[in-house]
Amino acid sequence: MMIKESSLRRDPDLRGELAFLARGCDFVLPSRFKKRIKSFQQAQLQSKQEKKPGTPPPAPLPASPRPATPPLPSNKVTAPVSINIPRFYFPKGLPNPGSDYEDSIKKTEAAFSSIDEEKADIYEMGKIAKVCGCPLYWKAALFNGAGGERTGFVSVHLFIAMWRKLIQNCHDDASKFVNLLAKPGCNYLEQEDFIPLLQDIVDTHPGLTFLKEAPEFHSRYITTVIQRIFYTVNRSWSGRITLTELKRSNFLQTLALLEEEDDINQVTDYFSYEHFYVIYCKFWELDTDHDLYIDQKDLARYNDHASSKRIIERVFSGAVTRGNAVQREGRMSYAEFVWFLISEEDRKNPTSIEYWFRCMDLDGDGVLSMYELEFFYEEQCEKMEAMGIEPLPFQDLLCQLLDLVKPEVEGQITLRDLKRCKMAHIFYDTCFNLEKYLDHEQRDPFAVQKDVESENPEPSDWDRYAAEEYEILVAEESATEQLQEGSFDDDYEAEELTSPPEISDKMDKLVISDLTA
Repeated sequence: MMIKESSLRRDPDLRGELAFLARGCDFVLPSRFKKRIKSFQQAQLQSKQEKKPGTPPPAPLPASPRPATPPLPSNKVTAPVSINIPRFYFPKGLPNPGSDYEDSIKKTEAAFSSIDEEKADIYEMGKIAKVCGCPLYWKAALFNGAGGERTGFVSVHLFIAMWRKLIQNCHDDASKFVNLLAKPGCNYLEQEDFIPLLQDIVDTHPGLTFLKEAPEFHSRYITTVIQRIFYTVNRSWSGRITLTELKRSNFLQTLALLEEEDDINQVTDYFSYEHFYVIYCKFWELDTDHDLYIDQKDLARYNDHASSKRIIERVFSGAVTRGNAVQREGRMSYAEFVWFLISEEDRKNPTSIEYWFRCMDLDGDGVLSMYELEFFYEEQCEKMEAMGIEPLPFQDLLCQLLDLVKPEVEGQITLRDLKRCKMAHIFYDTCFNLEKYLDHEQRDPFAVQKDVESENPEPSDWDRYAAEEYEILVAEESATEQLQEGSFDDDYEAEELTSPPEISDKMDKLVISDLTA
């Protein structure tokens, strides 16, 4: 055993014991040796503490923490927790758990009890519609939905069965309206589905009582209203109004407004008779042979040949018209003319922007290329040169159009770009309507920008055009009446103003164009 501490070597007793241990003597017990070493270490420690009284005793070393034993993998497979996601999509309206269907049924039965034999005709159905909480002019839809068009009346039992099924499955006005008017098994509305509803409005609305003496104009008015409905509501151009499209439109609100407004001309959306009068008179002026169809030459005469021949050809190409037979013959029906006239006079309308974009997109790729813009502008240049006006070079015009639209992709103008820039009407007039293009050139550009940025609700361009043209037509009619006073008797004069003979011969058929994509 080797002792490095020098003080141990100097201890004579310990040295002797170590010598005995080195010679193999076993009379020195190991325990005694251990006690001597321990007592010596304690003495050494005590002497050091006496030399440094302010030094604290050494703290015991902390025990090193044992690493945590990782848990053993469990062989048990836990089942996934099922999460109940409540239903959030209700295409037919959100059900009202507090609604009392039976109370509605009882009120309806009570209303039928006040009618003779508890059978209601189309006129008495208005009372039933109000009891059911529907607008007045839903009465034709309710009447036909309960089978009244077959028998001429609706019994209380048939109506209650229909109404109970309707209110249990449809929970908003839009879904009820589609369910009542649509064909069995269909969840959309086509053009002919609106005819019974509109015929009832023609027969019963106080603002259209004068039409009772001119039944030949009923079909023309109904056709016009149907086309205006699809022009505004059918945003998909499919020829079928879906439930979603109906909810996004203002048609049901406008239909309900007819009950409160006796003057139907105040309801400028869809139903205005003055608007119908303007549209039909414009068509009649172009339809020289009065066969209720016009061709490209007829349409080109509109507004004194203001529209270019190339855009007229595109209108007849099938880009915005439907019907293969009529398209092959190169003819346009009155229904299609309604779409053309509204699009021509109100290029700010979203449908009008789409209408003319389809015409200008020659290759149908959804983008107006520089070639397509130049193709339409060439004819504008020819017209200006014939008028003695120096046209702007196409490269300069192109820079102006691109600055006007500010397309997202350079050199490619999309439908989205035109709708976003709010200058589509100026863009289209520049390309194919010379008269309006020259008007824009003479206007103050700051005034144009002010009109675009104005947030005040103003009449649309179509409403202004229809009001102005109606005043002109009425003035012309009054002048004609004064000229005829000395030549015709009063009875014939009244008939002439109400229904010209050459017009009434063509009023015996209803033309509804299927504008489906």
